[in-house]
Amino acid sequence: MCRRASCLAAAGSFAALAFTLAAPLRAQTHTDSLCRPTLAPRATGGPQVADTAFAPRIPRPAFGTGAGPRVLLDEAHNNFHTVDGRYAPFAKLLRRDGYTIEPLRAKFSHASLAPAKILVIANPVAPRNLGGNWTLPTPSAYAADEIAALHQWVLEGGSLFLIVDHMPFGGAAADLASAFGVYMTNGYATDRLCGADEFVFARADGSLRDHPVVRGRSAAERVTSVRTFTGQAFRGDSTVKPLFVLAPETVLLLPVEAWKFSESTPRMAADGMLQGATLTPGKGRVAVFGEAAMFSAQVSGAERRPMGMNADNAPQNVQFLLNVMHWLSRILPAK
Repeated sequence: MCRRASCLAAAGSFAALAFTLAAPLRAQTHTDSLCRPTLAPRATGGPQVADTAFAPRIPRPAFGTGAGPRVLLDEAHNNFHTVDGRYAPFAKLLRRDGYTIEPLRAKFSHASLAPAKILVIANPVAPRNLGGNWTLPTPSAYAADEIAALHQWVLEGGSLFLIVDHMPFGGAAADLASAFGVYMTNGYATDRLCGADEFVFARADGSLRDHPVVRGRSAAERVTSVRTFTGQAFRGDSTVKPLFVLAPETVLLLPVEAWKFSESTPRMAADGMLQGATLTPGKGRVAVFGEAAMFSAQVSGAERRPMGMNADNAPQNVQFLLNVMHWLSRILPAK
């Protein structure tokens, strides 16, 4: 059984402790579960790289070319996704919607954050886990003074787009997220059989909640479903407004090493946990997501399998990303 102590050890951070104190976890037993882990990374036999040909049409850009808010993408914390790397399609889409986007390669401080209207953080990695050493522990990628500076910047009116995937990224961002009342688990979300690597959040079944990000600026921008690609799960305090709610019988796997699963891997039920949420601390806005590929356009493996906004089965992910940016830009109302 994944008892509470073993689940905490697998989560590997102080924020995971805060998570369990705020909302007790429900363990699964190995004897009566249908979970037989077959979850595996997509990029087998080849790299996971940006789809540079991806260029969807934007019928109604939010701003004139280069006239939109300044967006900084964190690249100072060994980030897996960068402006010129796996998040190049993300940056390209934002520029076509009128934003300016640049890398931020300095540690967070009042001075480094001051030029930004929106800060994007996508999959930081702590120095301890560099070089493919994706094993526990997965400590924070952010120093306490950086977290304090970022928190103050948001309270004063900054907009934070926090995108944090499965282990080791959840651990690397857990302390930062907990400063905003978001408690990450550093695991892998999957189905009851522990093999599914995609989720669909839909308005029709209530897993995609009503929100200005979902409604957009008009009926043409209304989103009815969004697809994610593996990812983690998190909970939030009372200030957090759910967007993506995981379905009954969702399972969270908590391995000691990334992508290494067996029938003895600690796990817990993830029913009702989140993969997307928003909050409005002070004068700021924060959008948090537990999966990063949904906002990219990548191809993975030797077969160049589409993953993200370029996937045929994710037709509304582009509009959803634009809607998130419009909410963070205050084009859309807070509620």
